[in-house]
Amino acid sequence: MSNDLLPGVTGVLALADGTILQGVGCGAVGDAVGEVCFNTAMTGYQEILTDPSYMAQVVAFTFPHVGNVGTNVEDLEQMAGGAETAARGAIFREVPTAQANWRADSDFDGWMKRRNVIGLAGVDTRALTRKIRETGMPHGVIAHSPTGEFDLPALVAKAKAWSGLEGLDLAKDASTTQTFTWDEGLWSWPEGYAKLGAPKYEVVVLDYGVKRNILRALAHVGARATVVPADTSAEVILARNPDGVLLSNGPGDPAATGAYAVPEIQKLVASGKPVFGICLGHQMLALAVGAKTVKMEQGHHGANHPVKDLTTGKVEIVSMNHGFTVDSASLPEAVTETHVSLFDGTNAGIAVTGKPVFSVQHHPEASPGPTDSLYLFERFAGLMDAAK
Repeated sequence: MSNDLLPGVTGVLALADGTILQGVGCGAVGDAVGEVCFNTAMTGYQEILTDPSYMAQVVAFTFPHVGNVGTNVEDLEQMAGGAETAARGAIFREVPTAQANWRADSDFDGWMKRRNVIGLAGVDTRALTRKIRETGMPHGVIAHSPTGEFDLPALVAKAKAWSGLEGLDLAKDASTTQTFTWDEGLWSWPEGYAKLGAPKYEVVVLDYGVKRNILRALAHVGARATVVPADTSAEVILARNPDGVLLSNGPGDPAATGAYAVPEIQKLVASGKPVFGICLGHQMLALAVGAKTVKMEQGHHGANHPVKDLTTGKVEIVSMNHGFTVDSASLPEAVTETHVSLFDGTNAGIAVTGKPVFSVQHHPEASPGPTDSLYLFERFAGLMDAAK
């Protein structure tokens, strides 16, 4: 089937509907299957590709020039691992450029090779984005072969055979298996990452695939985080007598992870402890209080999403990364919708009436605004103060 490809092609994206996109392979050699989505962020490609919420996905970047700031060890978001617990592949309009930034300690292509992330460049990402917008996020196989040899029918068949994200619990694989504490704060120039002094709060973080900057944002408001595995029971968490509990972001279908997580979240809500959910944690909190989640056609992936805080009337520019959403119509009377997406009106936040419990769909730690949403961590701290 390689004879059907243009000369010089060393990378392809094979979609389940038979579509083949041709280009130049980069990063790791091999192939990987996943759900193909697009991300509209102009910066932050390293953070995106190391966000566990992208596990089992292939990310197409709509911004054409990627790689110019290289990579560094400080900007990783996942706690450990490579493409197996984050994005499986990446698609670019242009071939990634050489690094030209004082913080870089590696070029982007070499970094992708070491992390086993398969790259594909030279693709019309505008056409791919339009296809996703019109028909939804497809299943696809991204492949890189320096010799240009591909078994295209086999790649298409692999994409067709993949079960997809619905019904898939990925949080258990993205989660830590060992409890640990965190005391590193947010980054600032020229000092670097701050160190937490004497903690004002003790917070337990249920790790469904937590990002490092969420933990740093907690330290920024004076909280020492104790990170526990996704399947930790409410009894074990409450035995630590924390000031608050954070339900982290993560990958996969919230209903699948919720099979074991929701009963524990319900106990945490009933305990009266302040609870703060982010992304997947938001979706599972919604399930725990009686709402429903649904799969989205194209999802929200980018750092330029306008969200309105209905409690203040303010609009903030946020980072989003989710393929499932909370069904606003399913929210029970005891739950208030606090945030909405101004792109499509989907739910972006809830609060439980009479309890110090709230959550948001977006990522307040990602700072695309640049700090439009950091107030949510202050809001969480305020609830912990009130509970004390």
